[in-house]
Amino acid sequence: MNDPAPTTTTTLHEKGSRRMTIGLILVSVTLAAVAQVTLKAGVNHVTDANGGQLAMNADSLKQIAQQVLVWAGLAIFAVSAVLWLFALSRADLSFAYPFAALGYVIIVIASILFLDEHVQPITWVGVVLIISGIVLIAQGSPNG
Repeated sequence: MNDPAPTTTTTLHEKGSRRMTIGLILVSVTLAAVAQVTLKAGVNHVTDANGGQLAMNADSLKQIAQQVLVWAGLAIFAVSAVLWLFALSRADLSFAYPFAALGYVIIVIASILFLDEHVQPITWVGVVLIISGIVLIAQGSPNG
């Protein structure tokens, strides 16, 4: 027997589920990027106080462990990871994981705005390619 044609309710449920899945993915990726920027800001506080790079020793680890921004960044990563697990429960990895590249885009913009970093013009070409790829992937179904 053939399945009956999808009803409007089924179609709306599928669209809502798709939106929820993509929403979870985007929030998780955004939080992961925010975590990276927060970690970098925390490490910058430590290196600015020391006048350079961190040495790989116990004293540097102690300084990092005392930096609130580092702990905040790790906590944000934890939330991102939990949301990512919920997203993976709803989507194939081959659909979800390419969205992680959006983190690069967010980090480039946040690095300019919050970390006063300079970004090379070729980086913007890469950003456009990443966004283009994500738009293409988003056209597909989360579950193959």
